[in-house]
Amino acid sequence: MPAETRSSLAELPAERIQQLLAFDRLLNIMDDLRAQCPWDKKQTIQSLRHLTIEETYELSDAILENDLPEIKKELGDIMLHLVFYAKIASETNTFDISDVLHGICEKLIVRHPHIYGDVQADTEEQVKQNWEQIKLKEGNKSVLGGVPASLPALVKAMRIQEKARGAGFDWEQKQQVWEKVEEEMQEFKEHFNAEDDSVIDKEKAEGEFGDLLFSLVNYARFIDINPETALERTNKKFIKRFTYLETQSRADGKNLTEMTLAEMDEYWNKAKTL
Repeated sequence: MPAETRSSLAELPAERIQQLLAFDRLLNIMDDLRAQCPWDKKQTIQSLRHLTIEETYELSDAILENDLPEIKKELGDIMLHLVFYAKIASETNTFDISDVLHGICEKLIVRHPHIYGDVQADTEEQVKQNWEQIKLKEGNKSVLGGVPASLPALVKAMRIQEKARGAGFDWEQKQQVWEKVEEEMQEFKEHFNAEDDSVIDKEKAEGEFGDLLFSLVNYARFIDINPETALERTNKKFIKRFTYLETQSRADGKNLTEMTLAEMDEYWNKAKTL
């Protein structure tokens, strides 16, 4: 039975009732904190922003580590923030948590006509295309309008390409994308062939490097690799190996800044086997 047709709590299964009671408990605690805690009373939507960003990155870290207990904890932290924002807004009668939840429910129903309507969509790509078309009908002036301006550049490149694909603007085969990568690599290399670094047009080279990165993100998307996740895993791998280099060389009585690259490589190669 679709959620929007349920008319009473009596129709809900016991598990759902427990979930609602847990959510109600959080709402009640939020009311208490907002009324009685000096710190919570001072918070505004603006003051919570940077904390929410921090919590989101902590959730991201837990997901990358596949740490399910930590994921559960971080989801709770983010849920608290969502309830906090809604509570603050309710105090000025702007909106409350029910408005937030009903709003997302209505959006999901409208944007899934293949579930709640008579539209046919049998594949993931058809669903994405329908989603973008509906957003345009809702008033979005551009398919790319929903990409947040403040997204990190690597994530933004991925989202831009995904949204363009949803509108039908994309390569047909991954080989075409790889050829584009090679083309951009060649153009980038051409700007560093000068023997004298002073004659290199750094601005032009930066532009070509951006084109190369964009094409690599495009290829990663075609072979179902998330470039942000891939790069972050490499970052973590580098940190782990470099930390080993630091700690083991120190344990051997060596000063990292005085070691040769060859000496460092010995520790690095050992770290790669761990």
